[in-house]
Amino acid sequence: MFIHYQELLTSIVASPSAPLSKLSMLPAEERHQLLEVFNETSAGYATDKTLVDLFAEQVKRAPSATAIAFEGETLTYQALDEQSNQLAHHLLAKGLATEEAVGVCLERGPALIISILAILKSGGVYVPIDPAYPVDRISYMLEDASIGILLSSSDLTDQLSAIAVKEHILVDAVATAIQAESRAAPVIDLSASNLAYIIYTSGSTGKPKGVLIEHAGIGNTIQGQIDLFSLSGNDHCLQYASPSFDASIWEILLSLLSGAQLCIIPESQKYEVDYFVDYVAQQAISFATLPPAFFKLLDVRQLSGIKTLVTAGEEAPYNNAKAFSQTGRYFNAYGPTETSICATIYHGEIDRTVPIGSPVANASAYLLNQAMELVPVGAVGELCVGGAGLARGYLNRESLTQECFVPHPFKAGARLYKTGDLARWRPDGSLEFMGRKDSQVKVRGYRIELGEVEHAVSLVQGVQQCCVLASADSHGQNRLVAYVVTAAELDKEALQAALRERLPEYMVPQLWIQLDEMPLTSSGKVDKKALPEPDGSALSSKEYVAPRTETEKQLAAIWQELLGVDQVEVHDYYFELGVHSLIATRQDSKIR
Repeated sequence: MFIHYQELLTSIVASPSAPLSKLSMLPAEERHQLLEVFNETSAGYATDKTLVDLFAEQVKRAPSATAIAFEGETLTYQALDEQSNQLAHHLLAKGLATEEAVGVCLERGPALIISILAILKSGGVYVPIDPAYPVDRISYMLEDASIGILLSSSDLTDQLSAIAVKEHILVDAVATAIQAESRAAPVIDLSASNLAYIIYTSGSTGKPKGVLIEHAGIGNTIQGQIDLFSLSGNDHCLQYASPSFDASIWEILLSLLSGAQLCIIPESQKYEVDYFVDYVAQQAISFATLPPAFFKLLDVRQLSGIKTLVTAGEEAPYNNAKAFSQTGRYFNAYGPTETSICATIYHGEIDRTVPIGSPVANASAYLLNQAMELVPVGAVGELCVGGAGLARGYLNRESLTQECFVPHPFKAGARLYKTGDLARWRPDGSLEFMGRKDSQVKVRGYRIELGEVEHAVSLVQGVQQCCVLASADSHGQNRLVAYVVTAAELDKEALQAALRERLPEYMVPQLWIQLDEMPLTSSGKVDKKALPEPDGSALSSKEYVAPRTETEKQLAAIWQELLGVDQVEVHDYYFELGVHSLIATRQDSKIR
């Protein structure tokens, strides 16, 4: 601090009329360290190759190797290549143009992987759509991305019956027609600067926003991580993340572009701890990426077969991370969708915290203040990311693109993405995450803009005012809390039912608090600090009925502990309490 103060005084003397924000307090040596030393990430990856090129090279190297394993079914690299070629020809026959978005609404399995590759091979843009999404949300995504072709399956026909799209292809129903297509790769004009996929993330305006990722950006990320993790044809990689989450793209491409075997765990069982542990052992999983909330539930000793483990999406559990790092290779990754999934990664000694690491290959990271000036080592600033992985921008959101993707202050002609995350540099050149500067939160690994949830709540009939916050439970897990002023008595179940027609399940508030009026600041804004802390009453709008039998008392005690509340009553509806798959997993263990 003395050195910084001395430099500040020198800057004042040198430029007495300069604005305060422009006065430097960084000595030249530290500035060089922040700009150059901490960002020495240059790596000579094939930036001119598309994902299609990289996959074709892998198929050529080991055509008979197993590419995918799912519920007893396997596909070799050659079979996967040929089947995706056939579907690509089918899409091209439907008139698919280069950079045209194609929606994919499929459950996890080989058909999903084939569809992704086929879309890329035909020059299209992959847009994942979760089958569990409300119809309104799916319809918005289809319209926003101008999707004319939707790939789905017969078992989802009822769920998607209300969806209007030009071409709705049920891949299983037209399997015979697809198999009649050529097995040779289609010849198209595709470059690394073309779009590869669009991922929709929560938006503060009340609507999800599409992030545009090019082949070159995601290609750089994947090539760099394959090298970092030393992945090869000897590895069995776990596919755990949901298809609508960009972590699934990371898992799929890391495996398929390294020649490894992609092992797809069934969606309905992946949260069951006992099944998960058995699956990892039976499939000889050597590489896995897990959300921290689920990693926290596992006994690290049962993961001894995994050579390399990565956590990403939210704060890593310190105890488990430290324990695994002593027997296997542990990495903690960080990166918004806008940076092609991964921007920084940490691999090293874990002392008091788990850092988010340093920039990945061909990326750069800067911590800046509001004037876009560098902050010193140890000081908190907004994390801004540059380099090869930056997205093209947001679909149909030019003003938001210009707001978030700004001119690089230190490199002419380049861009930086302002993440909105706060961090600080440690002396060793690794970054420590320090929270958010806005209303974006993470709930079970999902990125949620509170403004989008508030907008949806405000549209429900009878809601006069609302505010939505994230509140940690007794286990440190975030859950959404809705504060509402309503015209009638609070009916939590009706409110949640209405929201499920507009929002994914993970964005529906679990806790509800009815207020007579919303507390306001002197400027007329909602005074969030004056809002009451949620308690047991926030879980239910029913009259309290205490547990009666010993079994009911034991079950109530378990749910109170897991939900972090003072009371659970007899007539509470299980899912309305906010129970989700991770809580259910811990609950099963405690009941047993």
